[in-house]
Amino acid sequence: MREAIDGPIAVWAITPEGARIARTIAKSIEGSSLFLSENLVAPNRGETGFTHLKPVVEEHFFRFPGHVFIMATGIVVRTIAGQLVHKISDPAVVVCDDAGQFAISLLSGHVGGANDLSRQVARIIGGTPVITTATDVNRLPAIDLIAKSQHLAIENPDAIKSVNMAILTGRPIIVHDPYGRILPHLAEADVCVGGADRFESDRAGVFVDHVCLDLPPEVLVLRPGSLVAGMGCNRGTEAEEMRELLVRTLTDNGLSRSSLRALATVDVKADEPGLLSLAASMNIPLQIFKRNSLDQVKDVPNPSAMVEKHIGVKSVCEAAALLATHRGHLVVPKRKTANATVAIAADGYTSSVSDRVDRTT
Repeated sequence: MREAIDGPIAVWAITPEGARIARTIAKSIEGSSLFLSENLVAPNRGETGFTHLKPVVEEHFFRFPGHVFIMATGIVVRTIAGQLVHKISDPAVVVCDDAGQFAISLLSGHVGGANDLSRQVARIIGGTPVITTATDVNRLPAIDLIAKSQHLAIENPDAIKSVNMAILTGRPIIVHDPYGRILPHLAEADVCVGGADRFESDRAGVFVDHVCLDLPPEVLVLRPGSLVAGMGCNRGTEAEEMRELLVRTLTDNGLSRSSLRALATVDVKADEPGLLSLAASMNIPLQIFKRNSLDQVKDVPNPSAMVEKHIGVKSVCEAAALLATHRGHLVVPKRKTANATVAIAADGYTSSVSDRVDRTT
């Protein structure tokens, strides 16, 4: 069963009864790894034994998206305290008592998934989930959880508390959300919708867009994966030349790298080492389009007779970027270096910092 977090979890125990509960949890959650005091390890079960808890936890803390500890909460707090970085990046931590009565969401309840993991573990052991995050207790939406569910990158996580506090206290949040990613998850009375010029200092806001702006610190910036970079290159072009072109193009046009979801190119470049290396280093996919598909893209602004002569299509980067977006449009036409070309396209909605959406004000 997998529902709380993405990826395998680690389950830890230091007592015989804790080990029994830990084995039950590990058996029920696919891919779990079991870590037990060495005197509790059963032979031939693939269990990992340890003599001292803290150094082993430190070694594996960020190797797993979630941890379940069957032991006293104080032990866990002292063990993981030195590992904590930020609630956006820390793994989920759940603590259960030796009797299996409670599953406490201790760390990274929202983005990390500890709240859901505690519910899942409680069902497995027949205990009670203990969740203390204010939005959950008050049955209100949490902006970081909404962002996670909508696959939005959180650019400035310190602003989460301002937005969640506004939700808790009933103060309207200024929202710029042209793609409609978070608005359906917020109560209509809780938001004022409009352009980015409506954001104010000392007032919570949420900005969902690929455009980079100077915004007040109370405004939470969420990045949708709404951009695709179409790329073409000469054979043997180094990845670094393409990277510099791509990064400079994004920066010069005020576009967020966090919103770049893919690179796109033509089928004859599917095995181009530089492109493959660039996509891998940026941890985004490389989408490949057949030449006849690219040639059907009409009205590309910068067709190339030279490209058409050599590979049979009038456009690679602009046509590939447009094909890879949904009802998309070019936000940056073709730019080039000596050996590479790039164009940036965005999904359906045309972002504008001056757009207005009529709603409650």
